[in-house]
Amino acid sequence: MTEERRYSCETAADTLQWISDIINFLNPYFSIFINAHVVHFFKDRLWENVDAEWMDCLRRESVQNLLLIPSGVVQDQWPASLKDFILKLRSMVFCQEQADINTALPGLRMTSLNRVLAQGMNAKKRHEVEALSAVVSTVAESVRAHAILDVGAGQGYLAQVLAFQYQHSVIAIDACSHHGMVTDARAERIKKHYKSQMVKSRSGMQNLNIPKTITCRVLSIESLKALVETSLPGDDLERSMLKGESQEHKGKFHCPSDANNRSPTVLAGLHACGDLSVIMLKTFLDCRDVKAVVSIGCCYNLLSEESSRDGESRCGFPMSHAVRSTGLSLGKSARDLACQSAERWRSLDMHAGIHNFELHTFRAAFQMVLSKYYPKVAMSTPSIGRKGKALRRQNRRRYIESELHVKGSACQMKQNFPAESKTGGTFGSASETQTLPGEISSNESTGCEGIKIDNNFKNFEKFCQSGLSHLGIEHSNDVNLQSIWKEAEPFADLVGPYWSLRAALGPLLETLILLDRLLFLQEQGSVLEAYLLPIFDPNISPRNVAIIAKKIDKDLRSS
Repeated sequence: MTEERRYSCETAADTLQWISDIINFLNPYFSIFINAHVVHFFKDRLWENVDAEWMDCLRRESVQNLLLIPSGVVQDQWPASLKDFILKLRSMVFCQEQADINTALPGLRMTSLNRVLAQGMNAKKRHEVEALSAVVSTVAESVRAHAILDVGAGQGYLAQVLAFQYQHSVIAIDACSHHGMVTDARAERIKKHYKSQMVKSRSGMQNLNIPKTITCRVLSIESLKALVETSLPGDDLERSMLKGESQEHKGKFHCPSDANNRSPTVLAGLHACGDLSVIMLKTFLDCRDVKAVVSIGCCYNLLSEESSRDGESRCGFPMSHAVRSTGLSLGKSARDLACQSAERWRSLDMHAGIHNFELHTFRAAFQMVLSKYYPKVAMSTPSIGRKGKALRRQNRRRYIESELHVKGSACQMKQNFPAESKTGGTFGSASETQTLPGEISSNESTGCEGIKIDNNFKNFEKFCQSGLSHLGIEHSNDVNLQSIWKEAEPFADLVGPYWSLRAALGPLLETLILLDRLLFLQEQGSVLEAYLLPIFDPNISPRNVAIIAKKIDKDLRSS
């Protein structure tokens, strides 16, 4: 086994070394896994590019063990080279275990959301907003910020908690006008509740900040910088404040004529999409009024890239000068892969895992149909939408509905396949696969292997018919789907192992993107303090790493 190296990103040199090791590790796997399209699995025989010993081992592995590969879990009986690959890969992934933010940010006060503020939030959103609002409030207080811009605010959940619960002046910026109207309407309902509470408690000295909304598509540093400079404060923007028991006063933000005295501002973003997270970090550097930024990115697949090594980067990746100088380009497949979550894979049960691999198998076999019978369509890289997910839901529903009727059959299967029932099931050819109870038809009397082949082909046939319909292609009797399935089916048990190994690279690619953003800030020198902090439970919210950066103000160092 290779000895694991402990990585750090405390300094720019540490971060750069970590990035360099990741790039060196990834380079051999771009052609094998990263840039390979799983839809071409059968057509291009992608399994032949992978170590044959690995595939022979994993094709016999249980589905549940395959689902653990992206989390770095290996089995003792696996080949040493396979275990080395997975363990070395995982050792370079940034640890996304939720941090103790009370320790990481001294003075932080996290408060559970009350029923009124939490209205409309699902459990995931409530978890995210509770943690992030406390972090942003603490950071804002540490830089003595007078205002917070919630960038990509959506329906304004974060902005409203920051305003009502933590009493900050907040502007919620989103490109969708509907989101702005929802935010305003929700804020009015919350305001009535707090106003009523203030009257009852006779808290005459308490002020109540109301978040305001701006509908604006932020496409550049210049546009976000302009919003900072003109809106906080801005003569054309109203701010509502409640004072006293029942008296409401509405005033204007007053913009000081002296630019040096403008209000210190914090930029905050909860899953600001694609390049928007990048724009926030660059605006933080470029705008003197922005004293801190707290950014949690998402949608790496939407990041822009450029191949030029010269000049100032205007793209989403890479951001840092050091990574730009290498000429590295990830490409769309790598950015898509960076969105994979090891925690989500690990949380799938056996049935969901099997259906997941089945859908990849059907889509890859469907590509063979297109390549053979509709080559012009195949060359256009068609998308067939979420047809596979609909089929998965149908299969799951059928399983639940028929579970009581097939208990006898399931018991018989356990007697016939005791090893598979212990390991959690495998996915593959008929001779190696545990049949799902929901896939057994009560009027079929053939053996278990025949049932599996028949039902898999029937599902594949439905998948193809739905896919062709989505593409506007009328099904022809000349299309021999059974022949295509017979060609693909012997290698179906290799799809799960291949996809699991490929997915294991996703968290490492996300780590590369996060470290590049951190290094971009660290390259600015000692004028900044920047670090990565996982603030959510990754099982609830996989994109959980916040980039927190503050400008070092000599007047604040002693505070």
